[in-house]
Amino acid sequence: MAETARTKTAADTEDCPPKRLHSAVIADQLEAEIIAGSLAAGSKLDELALTERFGVSRTPVREALHILASRSLAERVPYRGVIVANVTRERIDNLFEAMGEIEATCGRLSAERMTMSERTALEELHLSMAEMATDGRYEDYEKANTRFHTAIFEGTHNDELIAVAHGLRLKLAPFRKSQLKITARMRKSNEEHTAIVTAILDRNAKQTEKALRRHLLSAARAVLANMK
Repeated sequence: MAETARTKTAADTEDCPPKRLHSAVIADQLEAEIIAGSLAAGSKLDELALTERFGVSRTPVREALHILASRSLAERVPYRGVIVANVTRERIDNLFEAMGEIEATCGRLSAERMTMSERTALEELHLSMAEMATDGRYEDYEKANTRFHTAIFEGTHNDELIAVAHGLRLKLAPFRKSQLKITARMRKSNEEHTAIVTAILDRNAKQTEKALRRHLLSAARAVLANMK
């Protein structure tokens, strides 16, 4: 009976939220190493080696590898397993170009379609982000930045467009996050947000579209400048 109880407890622990947290932590660590070049393109991400390295079971490691694949930072290759994807300047350039067009479209529609409560919430979020940028609170700003752009996507009130925007943002998220770690870039990002919010509050669709294209161009420049 005692042995059964112990087995049940272990199984319960495997499925509890902390394991899911472990997978996110592992994915973030591997993501940072891939972007920094510590894990070279073509390197195998061996499940057993990763379980030993992070001191966890295979379940959170497999979940972490799935997360990396969804971010296009890793890929499954027949007979080789999961390997680090080749992150080239051309690919990053293409992703930012696509994201710039999608965000510009979302901004134009949001300027026309956002409700008053949505506009108010966006302005309040932006004001709070200004304080984060001034104080150099990178982690808080990075999380708020995701909410900021999500609010613009959702302001379109177009489910299909929202889904496309989220899909592209997911692929670019690791690179946008890394460039925001630089304090000067974080503050520049917030300045660019001011132009976006002002245009949305003014219901100026064309100016919002223009401001978002410039914002994505600025982000792309920062990421590409730091690539090896």
